[in-house]
Amino acid sequence: MLYVSRLEHFNAAHKLYNPAWTKERNQEVFGPCANENWHGHNYEMIVTVKGEQDPDTGFVVDLKALSDLIRDHITNQVDHKNLNLDVPWLVGKRVSTETLALEFWRILERELPTITKSARLHCIKIYETPRNAVEYYG
Repeated sequence: MLYVSRLEHFNAAHKLYNPAWTKERNQEVFGPCANENWHGHNYEMIVTVKGEQDPDTGFVVDLKALSDLIRDHITNQVDHKNLNLDVPWLVGKRVSTETLALEFWRILERELPTITKSARLHCIKIYETPRNAVEYYG
């Protein structure tokens, strides 16, 4: 089994906030991430797929096709956006990095078969900051 990864980047704003809580409780739990006027991150995302090497191409997956797929279905939808307000499939959700990993997985798992017959999604890793990351394996 071979594992192939693609790194993508996007910038976005969001706010962590539970509307059932008071402003003070939100500040206590989420700190500056509950800023009423939002805050932003320079996200890095690594998408890893796994599979066997194609004997004709030598690829597990065409990385250009994988990059295009990620950009078309994810990064073009979230880059330079307010994740809470501008991305229809995130509206009404608490847009933590954990939520992003879950939602991105759902999208890529659905779309990956359009570019490969045999490779499968293995992992999505999203860095919210250089020190904070979330990994999801499905």
